[in-house]
Amino acid sequence: MYCQQCGQPTEERVVDGIARPVCTACGAVTYLDPKLAVAIVIERDGMVLLGRRGEGTRAAGRWSFPAGFVERGEVVEEAAIREAREESGLTVTLGPLLGLYSSPGETVVLAVYPAERATGEPHAGDDLADLGWFALEALPELAFPHDRRIITAWHDWRARRAITA
Repeated sequence: MYCQQCGQPTEERVVDGIARPVCTACGAVTYLDPKLAVAIVIERDGMVLLGRRGEGTRAAGRWSFPAGFVERGEVVEEAAIREAREESGLTVTLGPLLGLYSSPGETVVLAVYPAERATGEPHAGDDLADLGWFALEALPELAFPHDRRIITAWHDWRARRAITA
């Protein structure tokens, strides 16, 4: 990595108790920020839409929600709508934020939204090799540890929504 201030090489040094890139010439510290991603839980007839991750992706061949990265300057909710369209071909109306998911050592923070509505016919796009509708009791091999926590949060949100309807 090279210094963002002067362009000289950096080396790893402990700053504030954390190993960080520090410029060997000017001493500038580079703070590596997490990357924000979004995921969308889409349901039809009691089944959840999951995508099988394509080659070249993390956890290739396993299943997860339509998801992707938020671009710099992009509104997070608009990124979720865009990713749903790119990965599933569906146009969604988002519900409230279900939660933020992060774990030690992970560079990605995931913001998850339920789709209150989804229109169109799904087809795999972008990083997904396939799409499938799955009952909660018959889920395929999930890609990430947080996927089960997301299913639980979505299920709880859905139950609260049914009570107030």
